[in-house]
Amino acid sequence: MNKNIVISYNTLRKIVGLLGLAFPVILILGSVIVGNCSTVQSSISSYYHTVMRDIFVGTLCIVGFFMFAYNGYDRTDRIAGNLACFFALGVAFFPTGVEPPANSCAFIPEDQNPIISKIHYIFAACLFLTLTFFAFFLFTKSNGTKTIQKKKRNVIFKICGLIMLICIILLACYFVWGEHTSLNKLKPVFYLEGIALWAFGISWLVKGEFLLKDKE
Repeated sequence: MNKNIVISYNTLRKIVGLLGLAFPVILILGSVIVGNCSTVQSSISSYYHTVMRDIFVGTLCIVGFFMFAYNGYDRTDRIAGNLACFFALGVAFFPTGVEPPANSCAFIPEDQNPIISKIHYIFAACLFLTLTFFAFFLFTKSNGTKTIQKKKRNVIFKICGLIMLICIILLACYFVWGEHTSLNKLKPVFYLEGIALWAFGISWLVKGEFLLKDKE
């Protein structure tokens, strides 16, 4: 593979990884600085209904664009990248709902459609599952003999994939059994999504060889 292409793909991976790591932090800090509100929202998606709406949608669109541009090794990578793009845009443009009473940082829309909110959850679940698939099955592939650094990277990929999968399972359990209990005061959705995003970001940074880079 052409060296310039390798550099371009690694740069793309690093950008995606940094966006994944920074996304939850930017939403919280932006809400504090711009919206003068230190209340953490119930989920990452709930920031759509705050002053951080444009940042939320814009970041997902950027990630979606990068995923669409990502080809990887073969057709499977391209399909996964296209699906991730589709799901990311779905999360951005089919917003989650707001259940009153909302906190002081959120704006309750006049006309909420519960169907749109359900579509949002489907897109979000599919996006996280696709990102988990990247970490578990696509990033662990290699051309030729695996180097020592590649073997180390594969361990990190599997750990990140496992973390994302556990977060997805815990989120599903929460929505089935814990959503209408006192557990919602702890805002588990936001923190589980944040952890999953960080695992996603780390896996892409490692794939871009920001860490554990092969020696020339």
